[in-house]
Amino acid sequence: MEAVELISPALFSRIMDRLAHQLLEHHDFRETDLIGLQPRGVLVADRLRARLKALLGVEDLRLGALDPTFHRDDFRRKKHPILPSSTDMDFLVEDRNVILVDDVLFTGRTIRAGMDALLAHGRPRRVELLVLVDRRFQRELPIEPQYVGSSVDSIDAQHVHVEWGDHVGEDRVVLLNEKPS
Repeated sequence: MEAVELISPALFSRIMDRLAHQLLEHHDFRETDLIGLQPRGVLVADRLRARLKALLGVEDLRLGALDPTFHRDDFRRKKHPILPSSTDMDFLVEDRNVILVDDVLFTGRTIRAGMDALLAHGRPRRVELLVLVDRRFQRELPIEPQYVGSSVDSIDAQHVHVEWGDHVGEDRVVLLNEKPS
């Protein structure tokens, strides 16, 4: 597969800073929780939490990791069984603001499943969506993020991949193109 860099490491850092500041424009985080969707949305949420804690000068900022696997409408239709991740939420979201976080928004199905899974932890006052990358024209459900790191127009044969410095060199986002056969 051919890879095209969409977001360089320097731009990645600026985008994360911008997203943290945008969140602070709308939330003071006394009644707001970050909930990352497993597996990769948790990585974005964890980075945002670190930036928000530094900007706010606080140590306590609630972060949850939510696995929407068994709430997906397609989990039984896959060729291979889907392996679930763990849900790690030791708090309820009853009457709180929730910022649902994922790395890439594609069809909207994972977000819909995440909202269903979230209801097992209470009824939030409000749910907003933050994504690092929005693949705008691929949506199958009427789901739109309030906070977007970057938007990309892509086709079905392409794949947006977020590379995390903790795992692979530097933080960056690439667009993978399938080579013609």
